[in-house]
Parts: sequence; C-alpha cells; structure tokens
Amino acid sequence: MPSQPYDASAPKKSTNLSINSDLLRQARELKINLSKTLEERLAEVVREERARRWKEENREAMEAFNRFIEKHGIFNDIRRWL
Repeated sequence: MPSQPYDASAPKKSTNLSINSDLLRQARELKINLSKTLEERLAEVVREERARRWKEENREAMEAFNRFIEKHGIFNDIRRWL
C-alpha cells in the first residue's frame, strides 16, 4: 500500500468547512496551518479507512489461510519435517 494515499502533485481546491469556533480560535492563536493540518490528518484517515476496508474485503481469505496454517503448519517450520 502506498505511503501517501493521494497524488500530492494534484492541484489544491478551495472548499468550505464548518469548524467549532473555539477550536478554530485556538488553532489560529497557536498559528496552526489549517490547510496543511487537515490535509495531513485527512491522508491518515483515508489510509486507515482503506486498510480497514481491505481487511474486511479479504477477511475470509485471511481466515482460510490461518486455518490452513493451523492445520498444516508453515513450509519453513523445519521442526514439522524432522
């Protein structure tokens, strides 16, 4: 899975957001770059959600593989073959 779940070279797009006014005030007081912070955190959320969905979509295959390993062991488990 790529470390960056989006095209970092894609152009920026303006958008309107509603943010808690006190949180916004504090962020501005602390000179937090809202666009950069949102983009970085949103990338994390996208990455996490893609991973969650991948695991869910592949859950049955992973469970089947785990059952196979439990039953037959792994090939490089030399103790099994001695």
